[in-house]
Amino acid sequence: MNKEMIYIAYGSNMNIEQMKRRCPKAIPIGKGILKDYKLVFKGVADVIKSPGDEVPIAIWKITEECEKALDRYEGFPHLYRKEYVTVEIEGKEETGMVYVMNRGNIAPPNCYYYNVIHEGYKDFKINRNALEKAYRESCKSIRNEA
Repeated sequence: MNKEMIYIAYGSNMNIEQMKRRCPKAIPIGKGILKDYKLVFKGVADVIKSPGDEVPIAIWKITEECEKALDRYEGFPHLYRKEYVTVEIEGKEETGMVYVMNRGNIAPPNCYYYNVIHEGYKDFKINRNALEKAYRESCKSIRNEA
């Protein structure tokens, strides 16, 4: 039996076209907010605990097969680990899985990767302020090191 679970995406896995290729059985079920986290770039997207901040997210229903494909894509368990968080879906609290980086320094993403995420924000009709802020902060961190 293939159990389903809630997957919380904040980066390239918000992009519906990419998820169709990666996880054809994944079903987009909506958007939400990951509370007390902040979106950052460490070359790729990550979320870090940050009380009072919020990260817009895409919420998917995935199968075990999808989870295995995502594990490969995300470099689990070396690059990313899994955390289980509570999010509100249609007025009901649900526990979902989210990938969080194990380490890394703030650094801007490449243009292609950023645009993939940007499209995902459009796919889910999410305001792009958090995405643009994370990008600006990652660029600022590079300038400050120079």
